[in-house]
Amino acid sequence: MNSASERKLKKLLEIFIVSTRLGLTSFGGPIAHLGYFHQDYVRRKKWIDEESYADLVALSQFLPGPASSQVGIGIGIMRGGVLGGIVSFIGFTLPSVLVLILFASLLHTFDLSNAGWIHGLKIVAVVVVAHAILGMAKQLTPDMQRKTIALIALVTTLLIPSTYTQITVILLAALIGFFIYRRTVISDQSISISRFHISKRLGCLCLILFFGLLILLPILRETVTSHWVALFDSFYRSGSLVFGGGHVVLPLLEQEFVPTGWLSEEQFLAGYGATQAVPGPLFTFAAYIGAVTNGWIGGIIATIAIFLPAFLLILGTLPFWDSLRSNPNIRSALMGVNASVVGILFSALYHPIWTTSILTTADFVLAAFLFGMLVFWKLPPWTIVLAGALGGTFIGNL
Repeated sequence: MNSASERKLKKLLEIFIVSTRLGLTSFGGPIAHLGYFHQDYVRRKKWIDEESYADLVALSQFLPGPASSQVGIGIGIMRGGVLGGIVSFIGFTLPSVLVLILFASLLHTFDLSNAGWIHGLKIVAVVVVAHAILGMAKQLTPDMQRKTIALIALVTTLLIPSTYTQITVILLAALIGFFIYRRTVISDQSISISRFHISKRLGCLCLILFFGLLILLPILRETVTSHWVALFDSFYRSGSLVFGGGHVVLPLLEQEFVPTGWLSEEQFLAGYGATQAVPGPLFTFAAYIGAVTNGWIGGIIATIAIFLPAFLLILGTLPFWDSLRSNPNIRSALMGVNASVVGILFSALYHPIWTTSILTTADFVLAAFLFGMLVFWKLPPWTIVLAGALGGTFIGNL
C-alpha cells in the first residue's frame, strides 16, 4: 500500500471514529446535532471553517430530508470525498440503527396492548412532537399568511388523511408561497460553497437518479408486486418528501404502514417513543419499522431507503447551491412549504399520536409533567423517556 492510499485510509478511519462518537453522544434532535457538529468539526478538529459550515447548514435546511445527517455527509465529503461522506453517515447512524433493531426484536416478547411502559413511551411521543411543533411554528409561521397556510394544511390532512393529500398540500403551499412572497424575498448573493469540490456532472447524475427513483419505484411496485420493492418505495418516498426534519416523517410513515396493516399503532408509537431515547438522527426510526415488519434485513433496507434521497440530494445540489440559494422564487416557494409542514405536524399530533395516547386524566397529567421536564427544566431527552416509561407503568398499575 503506497503512502497516498495509507493517508486516505487513515483519513477515512478518523472520519469514522469521530462520526461514531457523535452518533453515540448526540442526543436532542437535529438542532442539537448541529451544535455537536459545530463543536467537533469546526472548533475542535477544524475540518471546516465557520463560513463553509454555515453554508452547509443553509443547504441542509433548504433540502428535504434529515438536516443533521446531510450536514454530516457534506462534511465527510469535504474531508474524504464521496467515500468520506458514506463513512461519516455510517458512523453517525449505525449506533441508533443497531439499538432500534434490537428494540424491535424484543417487542415480540411483550404484549404491547397492555404494557404500561409502552403506553408511557406513547405519551413521550405526544410531548416531543408538541415541543417540536411549537418551536417550528414560531420560526416558520411568523405572519398571518403562513399561519393561514398551516391551518389549511392541518384541516385538509385531518379530513382527507392520505399520503397523496400531504404531497398535494406541500405542492400547493409551494405555489401559494411563490405568489405571496416572490416580491418580498431579497436575493442573497453572500453565500458560496465553492470549496465543496463536486463536479456538476456528478451532481446532475445524482439529481436524475433521485427523481428517477421517485417516479419509477411506485410504478415498479405496482408492476412486480414484490414485498421488498414496496418496502423500499415506501421509505424512499417518505425520505424524499420530508421538509423540516425527522419529526415530520412521522405522518408520512404512519400513513404508509399503519392503515395497510404492516404494523399496529401501538407498535408504531412505541417505536417512535423509543427513538427519542437514542442518540443520532430521528430518521433511524425507519430501522425500527423495517425490523418489526421484516427482521434485521428489513431494518437495514429501510435505513438505506430512507437516507438514500438525502445522499442523492446533497451530492446533486452542492455544485448548484450558489444559484439556488440566491433565487428569490425558490426561496419564496420554500416559505410556503415550511408553513404547510407546521400544519401537517399539528395534524399528526392530534391523530394518531394524541388520540391513541391521551386516554385518561392521568395520561394528560403525565404528559404535562413530561412537557415541563423538557421545556421548562430543559432536562436531557433520555430522562424524559425514562420518566415516561416509569409513569406509564405506574398508571397501568393503578
